[in-house]
Order: sequence, then structure tokens, then C-alpha cells
Amino acid sequence: MAAAHQSYRHLANLGIPPHPQRYQALLDESEPFQLVLKILEGLPFRASLLEGVANVQCQLRLSLFDTTYSHFFGRTWKSSPQPIKHTHGQPAKVSFNQAVYFHISLNCTHIAIIVEVVAIAKKHEGNEQILSCGFGILQLPNRQKLASEADKSKKVKRLNLYHGTPRALLHPVSEDSTERSKFMTLIEGSAVFYTLLTHPPLMEVRHLIPENLLISGSDTIPGVAASTGQTSDALRKPNLLKTVTCFLDKLSLQLYPTVEKFEEELVELLNADRLLKNGQITDGSTVVIQERRLHVGVHNGLCYVQKPQVVVLIPATMQRKSGAISKSLLKKSLILRSRIQLTEMVKHEFFGILFHLEYVFHTSTGQRKVSNMPLANSTYMQTLRWAVWNPFLGPNSNSDITVSLHGGPSPNPCNLLVYKTPSTEMSSDEVKQVESGTITFHFSCRADRHLSTSPEQPANTPDKKSQLSSSSLWKTSESSGPQHATGEALQRGSIIYMDSNGVLNSQTLEQLHELPFTSMQAPIMAMGTEVGGTTTVTSRASLAQMQAFGFPEIRDDKNELAVVIDSEKLPSMNLRMEEEDHLQCNEIILQFLAYSRVPRESDHPRSVYFTFQFYRFPPVTTQQLQLVKMKKKGSKSSMPFILVPLNKNGTGNIADTPGLELKFMVEPSLMKDGEQRWFMQYLALQTLQIDVWDAESLLLIGTAAVDLKHLLRHGLPAVQVSHELEVVNTDYAPDVPMSISDFTNHGAVKPYGVTTVIKGRLHLRLGNVGHRSEQRVKRSLSTHQSKIISAHDNTSKFYGGSLTSQTVGNINGYNVYRAQRLVDLDGELASVLFSRARINSVGQKQTDIDGEIIRKRKLSRMISVRQQESGTALQSKSHILAKREERIQHERDLQVIEAYREQLKAQSINKMLSLAITTQFTLYSTLGNAEFFEFTLKNPYSVQHTVTVECEHPELSVIVNSREWKYFKNLSKVQTPLEEDMFHIDGGVQFPQIYLRPKETVYIPFKYQTFSVDHSIAPQGPSDGSFARKNLINREQSHAPKKIEVYFKIEDQKPIAILHVSVEAQPYVVDQTFRFYHPELTFLKKSIRLPPFNVLTDMEVKESQAEFQIYVRCTDLNVICNTKKMVPKEPQDIFLKVACGPTPEIKKFFVLIYMDPWLAMPIQIWQFYVQSLQRVDVNCVVGQLAQLSLVLRGTQSARKVAAYTSDPQEIEITPSDVFTLPPHVVKDLHLRIRPQIEGERCIYLNVVDVDFHQLVASWLVCLTCKHPTICKAFEISISVEEGKGINKRINYTNPYPTKRLYFLRTNRADLLLFKEDSFELEGGETYHIGLRFAPVLNTGEEEILIFINDQAENNEETYCVKVTYQ
Repeated sequence: MAAAHQSYRHLANLGIPPHPQRYQALLDESEPFQLVLKILEGLPFRASLLEGVANVQCQLRLSLFDTTYSHFFGRTWKSSPQPIKHTHGQPAKVSFNQAVYFHISLNCTHIAIIVEVVAIAKKHEGNEQILSCGFGILQLPNRQKLASEADKSKKVKRLNLYHGTPRALLHPVSEDSTERSKFMTLIEGSAVFYTLLTHPPLMEVRHLIPENLLISGSDTIPGVAASTGQTSDALRKPNLLKTVTCFLDKLSLQLYPTVEKFEEELVELLNADRLLKNGQITDGSTVVIQERRLHVGVHNGLCYVQKPQVVVLIPATMQRKSGAISKSLLKKSLILRSRIQLTEMVKHEFFGILFHLEYVFHTSTGQRKVSNMPLANSTYMQTLRWAVWNPFLGPNSNSDITVSLHGGPSPNPCNLLVYKTPSTEMSSDEVKQVESGTITFHFSCRADRHLSTSPEQPANTPDKKSQLSSSSLWKTSESSGPQHATGEALQRGSIIYMDSNGVLNSQTLEQLHELPFTSMQAPIMAMGTEVGGTTTVTSRASLAQMQAFGFPEIRDDKNELAVVIDSEKLPSMNLRMEEEDHLQCNEIILQFLAYSRVPRESDHPRSVYFTFQFYRFPPVTTQQLQLVKMKKKGSKSSMPFILVPLNKNGTGNIADTPGLELKFMVEPSLMKDGEQRWFMQYLALQTLQIDVWDAESLLLIGTAAVDLKHLLRHGLPAVQVSHELEVVNTDYAPDVPMSISDFTNHGAVKPYGVTTVIKGRLHLRLGNVGHRSEQRVKRSLSTHQSKIISAHDNTSKFYGGSLTSQTVGNINGYNVYRAQRLVDLDGELASVLFSRARINSVGQKQTDIDGEIIRKRKLSRMISVRQQESGTALQSKSHILAKREERIQHERDLQVIEAYREQLKAQSINKMLSLAITTQFTLYSTLGNAEFFEFTLKNPYSVQHTVTVECEHPELSVIVNSREWKYFKNLSKVQTPLEEDMFHIDGGVQFPQIYLRPKETVYIPFKYQTFSVDHSIAPQGPSDGSFARKNLINREQSHAPKKIEVYFKIEDQKPIAILHVSVEAQPYVVDQTFRFYHPELTFLKKSIRLPPFNVLTDMEVKESQAEFQIYVRCTDLNVICNTKKMVPKEPQDIFLKVACGPTPEIKKFFVLIYMDPWLAMPIQIWQFYVQSLQRVDVNCVVGQLAQLSLVLRGTQSARKVAAYTSDPQEIEITPSDVFTLPPHVVKDLHLRIRPQIEGERCIYLNVVDVDFHQLVASWLVCLTCKHPTICKAFEISISVEEGKGINKRINYTNPYPTKRLYFLRTNRADLLLFKEDSFELEGGETYHIGLRFAPVLNTGEEEILIFINDQAENNEETYCVKVTYQ
């Protein structure tokens, strides 16, 4: 038992509680803080105090102190001892750079942190001498002060130190414990520099850390994952370990010798103690047991993770059905009838299930028995026993567990007084474990059915009961040393735990192997971008007539027609020829000419608009374009519709403005240096995706894709190419089970439920006209920029003063100054002088209204006229006083300027010196690309220094992993030295540190990578016609460059070098776009299958490259995106989970796909659009009518709206025309659904404001269509070679005795026509239904359904005709 008591001693010493009066002022929520201790400047002790000692180190100790009640509370935190560094001519300094975290719910007005400086020295004898050198008082700010000084709190602050020790604050003489106390003497020249900030990320793990506990990020915090970044600070950005759910069943507690005798002795002792306190022998009352409670909770060694559960136990003798409990245990047991569920358990050696048994007593005048009366005010509780058990440290824990109970005055996690235990001096070891009582239960875990066995016990050991002592299950943080990681990731369902350092430990528990992953949904195939334009479907006659409409011609600067390029031929790409072209300015022309409907008999769409984005120009949304039919004699089936732009009033003239022409002027003089080559690569490799929308319904018709490589001119003055692009609509069916998908020979799953339908053809003409540029394009390209940055390569920001643009070319030196007025350079000084000038001599502000100015001007004119008439100067006394006041004011201004100059002189000198050590570097970055570079850092001093690399920007980081550094060096072909373990990142340091010898030069590797992208989406609908048809590229169209500062500081926080990184964003290429429509407020879960490796990377797959791992990264942190490592030659899937918002929200994000673990360069960039819609589920039968209503709510103003559907052949909407939607009124939309195809699919329904082309409401109608019951079946054969249709007939007899009206329907109106769509029959009369089968061109088989419906459109009978085309 002594071992168990010793194991819990650290739990009992977690800290002193706050003063009892402070509990009345607790806040609702605790406030998290981060205190970063920077350096100690100036030793707070004399050197003579440590004579004869060596290796003197300093340590900081922090304690919480209540200044109102002079009360220390919490636990003292101690930093790691740091050496003292002496610099000639400067005070001694000690660098700590350690962060301390805590959260407190008290009012911080009178709470302070006492910072004590302790010197630790070793004597010659080997003993340590500890000397308290001084202390400081750091006052915590309250919430109001934190909010008001949010920006100032990030600055480094100074904490003065005082003589003595913090224990002086408890002296009665020290009434005022703050700095105002007369008994506190300041230590001159000694201070601690620190920063104190609120730390919101700590709120995520505050349930794992007790309040008022000072702790550092390098300490072991059970339940928090160890840091894997550049530092070992796990609390800077804490990550929680995975939790599992545990269950305790059949719980029983055994008390010896029996429950009755145990309670009888307990009550006698309590009653005797009560009488002894009252000084009585007897009072006729006795102590009665009210309840037997068991507190069960998860403890992480520091605190309860959640509030423990309280359950009521009953004696086993009161249980009617004893179950498996033997008769010998009935009298000894207290049992629990219910099940206990613990959801916060973590597989960690410090986590355990804590039990403590508590009895509730009250005083009664009757016999001693268990009372059923409610708890009264006179009741009180007493803790009798406690126990703790870790489910992941025992040998095969998934069984019946027996744990010994503890009691007595030994330390316990709850810091409570516990009832005594019987004497065990004469007992054996086996009896000692059970004499205080035991608790037995059956343990199970939801995540895993079998827990692994410990290494001491073989895996095939049979299950048996284990009697465990809590002394063997819990360890202190000091006794648990670090262990090596296994390198295996924590898999879902694995029974492993993490050691005190958060490292995976597979030596204690054997890891179970995960079963092969089997998805319940079929994956979606990433088919890549479909590029049309290689096949011409429109007839030559139609093309000739379309060109006769007078579309704008594309001509060069000499007014000659552009050279026509054949779109079916693959052009050669020579970027060098494009660079040497004297016409460097490119005018890109897009002409939208015509549109062909598919099928041609359809009457939708009647008007369209387009959305796309070319290069880095702003996204384009065109105006509404009406489809106008061409007039031609003869066949009209293949005639395209001319696109005519509509004005704001909805009118347009085909004779005036046929087609839509857009121009994009790419002028190199307005572009960034080297961007011209980026643009040429964009044309050579990019595919322009154009979304085609129905302008009336605002529904997406499809997407057309066109290659831009035909726009490379190859030295020609102008080129043009015509395309007939397929507008493809990709539809994703609802989630289908894997079982109905197709399987290949090697077990891979083919995509199921993805359909692509050609919705139309877009006639598009592209052109590129070359022009002379204002300046020659520079050859300096960002792709060839140096990866090594030196401070001596003329990249310093110090130029010796400002120079005019006219003289900068004539001056060779940099140390040239140009005098300028201070008022012109400093706005603050100008504001001060201007405010003084506007105050007159009596201290009142002058009124500068127009009337006052006019009056003064008239007075000055009158004085000048009188001077001319009299011939003498008229100077009044007031005028002389005004001149004198003006001279005085000028003298005051000069004094202000002089004082201001003296005040800013030191700051200006420091700024100029900082510019002298500042290196400027411009970085060209693309979305997802990791830009690698190395900075040459030299130690300018003749002594060694530890340099801290400080960079606060999250996108720029120092590469501290040597394997990652080596990978990027090989990728960039950089031939610089590579060092292992170059940086110091342990010990709670905030930034990586590097040790430099005197005058040593090293290369610091950096990596910049951004996943920040604009997720904003333009509102749906065409533009109003005011968009720019001629677009000129400029620098302002790109985002402002990011400015990142990197400081290289030595121990005294002085920088030896500054790196200023300017990041220029470059355009990125989107390889594929996905659009999903999903029900609102649900999760979209999709599995997307990658195409083969050679399709992704345009490379041949070698046998050695067959095994590769895919890595993904999403630009939206709220989207879960991952992949699973598959066996070789198996397909790779990407899994997405997206939380959809309320309708009609559209979420946009990007997914980047990599093939290397360091995410150097994405091989694919996918763009996703997820629109949230209101879902309506409909169960129906093919060919039968289903009706339902939707509720449409009015907005704040009246609107003229119309309802549209993506499949008007299957859904009819009432009202079908434009109607008025009053404000705040509920209106019903009636749907008549007649499905034609069996299966599951989705149809979209939009309600659009017809005046402003705005989306008012949107629904997702999910159809589940079943096959109808076939009454009769027929079979017919039709010859394809004849090219003629065939007429047939079938008979139908009215089965009713009365007259009936019938209607005929079919699911293939393109293949079957009825002679009459309806007929009327008398009772028992027979009718011959005439059928006309249309001719087809291809052989095959089709099943055509014929529906015979009654007058109410209810299906009477269904016939099936199997047609064989041969």
C-alpha cells in the first residue's frame, strides 16, 4: 500500500486552492493565458555571493498570488536552468524563451504571478547551492483591459525585480503587496522581459488541465498529442488524442467481512464521534445510512476529464434476482443495476477510471436502518474507499476485472479524508489486497472488441480474473521516461496507447491489424476535362449561312484577316519562338457565335449566359444571350441558333449585334517581371472551361472545354480558330451500394451512377492578335530564380536615402541624401503643426467657413485700396500684434520640430541600421506549390551565439527535418551542405534555434507554401450588360504581395540579419471541376477514383513507379479529405466529407493531389462546388402520375417569379407561367411527376425572379422510381436497312360496364407514336390502338412501355413491347 500512496503523492500536490472568499467571485468561463518568458537582463545578485562555485545557472519560478488576501495558490512552476552569458561591455543575460500556459476563472483584478529568480550553483564538493536572488510581481489584466489592449499585449514587456524572496509578501508588515509597498526595494539594472497574451487554443484542452495550474508545452499533458512541428510546445496549437467509449457492466463492490458488519462498525464509530463532539453520552438519536453512492469518472492524472457520474448501490441481499453472484458473496456485495458508459477515455498510461465510494448519513431517532426519506439539510457525506484502474495496461482487459480498494489517510486523487482501513500487519500479501474491499465489473470497449495483451503475457493466454493494485497502474511524470515511436500511424480501431511524451508505444500492447477497407458506396471516376471541338456536326450549308450574319472579323494591325488554324491538328509548341516575337502584346479574342440544342426538337433553352475565368483576369459573367433561329429553306434539324445579346430592357437586334465578342489585352508593360513566359505556358497547357447556364431558370446546362494551345501565334501577326464544342452535363446519381457496381478482373470497381449527357453545342471562335509592346519583356523568370539568398547580393533595402527617379540613373553611389521637409515626410508632425496653426492666440479655433473667408478677403482689399489712395501704409495696432503673434508661433513651431527630431533621432538611426542588415527577396508562389530557398546566415561576431529564427507567418517555415531538406535540395538541384540535427527545437522553445561558431556561415532552409485561395462565389444569374467587353491586364488585378519578416536574433534579442520576403501570387491551373447538389444541413460524403497514373502526370508508368502513394490537401480546413494507402496496382480513391449549410448556400473549395510526402508540387488541382438545396423525396412508379406540393415563402418585397425544372418532360409545375409572389406570403407549388426511367435520380427545381434574374428558392427532388407491373408483353422486329417505320396495332377492351375515357402514354416518345392519344369506350367495347414505330439507324433491342391511364391519369394497364432492330 505504501507504493500506491507514493504513486498518488503528485496528485495531491497539484496545488493549493484559492482563498475561500474567491469562490464567490468565480466567472462563468475561465480565461486562457500564454506567458512567454524571454530573457533575464542583469544579474539580481552580486558575484561575491557565489565565490568558489562553478556552473552557475539561473532558474525562474512562477507562483499565483492573491494580493487581496495575501494568499499563494496553485503550484509553483519551475523553468529549466539556463546558463549565464556574459558579453563585454553589456550586462549579463540569461535566455529562457519558454512559454507557460494556464487558465483561471477568478477575477484577475487582484491576481498576480510572482516571478522568482533563483541561482543554482555547484560547489567543489559536488553539492548544489540554491539562492533566491529576487522576485517580480506580474499583475494579470482583467477582461476589459485585455479587450482594450489587444494590440499592445503582443509587445515585449519589462518586469522589474525586487530584493528578497516572495515569502516576504506573507509578512504582516507588508500590508500592500504591490509595487507601492515601502518595504520593497527595486533592483537596479535587472529585469525579466516577457509577453502575456490570451491563448484561445488552450480552451480546447482546458478540461485536461486543472484551473490555476501553471504548465509548459513541453510538460506531459495526458490526452494532448505531442507536438510534431518545429518546436516541442504541445499547447501552442494543441491537438487532442482520440477518445474511445468504455462500458462497465455487472459492477459490484465487496466489503469485508460482510456489508452488514462493515456498516454496523461504521455507524457505531460515527455515532460515538458525534456524541463526543457534542459532549454527550446519549441523546436518543443515532446515525442512519441514507444512500450508498459510487462516483465513477475518467481521470488523467491531473484532474477529472469530465464531471464524474454518481450511481446508487444497493446490497446484493435486496436484489430479487442475484444472477451469477454466489451465495457467499451476497452478504459481502453492493451491486449496481445499470450500465456505466464512459465516452472520454483515452489510450494513455496516465488515464484511468477512478472510483470512490461515498455514504450519505443523517441523524434519526429510530432504529438504524436504511431510510427512504429524501435528503434533509442535516445529512452529510463521507468517503469510505477509492480505487483506480487503467484499462489499457492490464493483461487482456476485456474481461471480468477485480480491483482492490484503498482507504485511510493516504493521498488520493480527490484530496478527501477517507475512512480507515483494517490493520494488515499480520496479514499475507494476498489478504492485504482484498481486506480493504474490492470492486468487480466487466469491461468492454466500443472501438475494439478485444484489447491487446501485454508483453509479459502471451497472446494465447486464456481469460481469467485479475486482481490489480492501483500502485502498479499509475506512474508519476518523473518516473516515465521517453520511449521510441514505432513509426506507425494511429489507425482507427487499433488498441495502442501513447506514452507520457505522446509517442506511440507498441511494446506494451500488440496492435491489431485493420481489415481491408470496403466502401459501401461506389466511387466517382475523375474523368478529367472533356475537350470538344474536334468534330463538326453542323452541316456545311448551315455553317455558311451562319457566317453570313456578319460576325465581327478578326484582323491584325495591318487590317488583314487573321490566319485560320485547323482545330483538328495538334500545333507545335515553341516557347522560345514566342519570346523572340517582336509583337509581345497579345490581344485574346473570344467570340460566342451560335448554340445548337440537343435534342434538336427541344424548345429549351431560349436564352443562355456564360461564366468563365481567363488567366488572372476577373471572373466573367456575360449578359443574357437570346437564341435566335436562322431562316433557311429546307431542313431545319441541324440549324444552330444565333446568339444575340440582350440589353437591360430585354431587347436585342440580330442585324446589329450578332454574337458576343470579348477581348483580353495582355500587355507586358503592365505585367510583372517575367510573367510573359507564365502566360505563354498558360496558353500552351491550360484548358478554358466555360459554364453554360440557362438564363431563365438559372440552371446549369453543362460545361464546354477548349484547348488554348491554338492561340500561340508562332511568329504570325494574328491567328484564329473555330470550335464546335460539346456542352456536357455531368450528373451524379444518389449514393448507390457497391454491390450493384461492376467489377473488373483484378477486383477494381468501375464507377457507377455517373452519367455525362451532351446538352448542346457551342460555336466559338478564338483569336490572338499581336501588337507591339511599350517595353521589351525581361528575361528574368521566376522559374529560374536563385534558390540561395545572400545578404551580399545587392538585395539590401538600404539605399542611403531617397533619390528622385530623374537622377537615379546618373548616380553611382548609394550614400547620397536629398533634403526634404520634415512636414512632407512625417504625417504625425504635420498633424501637430496643423492643429496648432488652427488655434488662435486666445486658444479658440478659427472658423473656416466660407462666409468668414469672404469677409477677410474683402477687408484686405479695402485696406489695400485705402493705402493706395492715401499713399501711406496703414498699419493698425491689431495688425502689428498679429505679425508679432505670427513670429512667436513660428518660433514655437521650430521648437516643436527640434524636439520632435531629437525624439525620433534614435528611432530613425535604428531603422536605418535595420535596413542595412535587411535582405529583400521576391518569391513567386502558386497555389499548393512548395517554394524552397536557402538563406545564407553569417555570424558577424567573434564569439559563438545561439541564433533564434523568428517568423510568425504560418505559410513560411524553417525546414527542420533533414529528410525533407534533402528532398527539396535534390528537387531544386542546390549543391549546398546538408547537416543532420541542425536546429534545436526541444525544451519548449517557440522558434527553432541554431548554434553558430565565430564568423561561421550556414544555410538556413525555408519553405513557403500557401493554401489560401478566394472561396467567394459570384451570385447566380447573368450580368446586366455593363461588364467590360475589353479587359486590360494590370498589376492591380492580382492580389497585393504578402510581406513576411524573418528575424535572426541572438540571445539578447538583437537581430544580426533580417529577411524581408515579398510573395507574388501566380495564377494556378484547375484540372477538373466538380459540382454537387446535396440536401441542406447534411454531410456530403463522396469517394472519387483517380484516373491511371499516366493520365495524371502525362508520364509512362514504369514497373518501379507502380507503387506510389497519393497525398491530398484541401484549401478549406472544414472539409475532411484523405486517402488510404492501397496495395500496388489497385486504384486510388479520395474520400471527401463536406458539411452543407442552409439553402441556397454554395460552398467552393479546392483539393490538391500530391505524389510526394512533403507536398512539393501538386499533380492535379480540383475545384469543387457544393450547393445546398431543400430535399424532397418522392417514391413513384414509371409511367404513373405522382403529385405533391411545395411551400414557397415570400420575401420582404413583392416579386414576379417563375418556376423551372431541369427535366420538364417528367415534372409539370403549377403555376407554369410567371406569377406574383406577395411579400411574407406562403404559396403552394403543385408538382405533377410522371417518371419515364426506372431507378434513383435527382431533379432540380428553381424559382427565379424574372425581373432581376435572381434565385428565390431551390429544391432537390429525389425520385425513387419502381418498374411497373406488366399486364401484356409483345415482340416485334424492325429492319434497320430499309430506313422506314412500321405501323402496328393492339387491342384493348374496356373492362367496366360503364363508358370510360382513356389516355395513352409511353416512356419512349422518340421511338413510338400513337395514332390517337386518347379514346373513349362503352362498357365492354374493344378499341384498336394504332402504333407507329419510328425508324432508327443502329441495331439493338429496346423495351418500350405503353401506359393506359384513366381520366384521372391513374394507370389502368401497362403493356411492354420488345423491339428488335436488325
